[in-house]
Amino acid sequence: MNTTAALDKKIANYVEQLSIKQKKAVLSVAKAFAEEGINDDIWDDKDFVKEMDRRTKDLESGKVKGYSWDEVKQITRKSLTEIKRK
Repeated sequence: MNTTAALDKKIANYVEQLSIKQKKAVLSVAKAFAEEGINDDIWDDKDFVKEMDRRTKDLESGKVKGYSWDEVKQITRKSLTEIKRK
């Protein structure tokens, strides 16, 4: 099992490899998690559920293209390879 210190170190190692744009995105996610609160249930948030319903309908109707997990991994690996080259 990972300790908090080990997790902090792993996170820091990944963050060092990110571009400014990626770091801003990570900061937004971290901030959202921190503001959300530990015991809050996201599914109780009516605005969140409404947004997820809208996005689901857009995906199912073909209005927007979704990505498979394999596509996400491939895109991520390509991005990381390009970052490491810099």
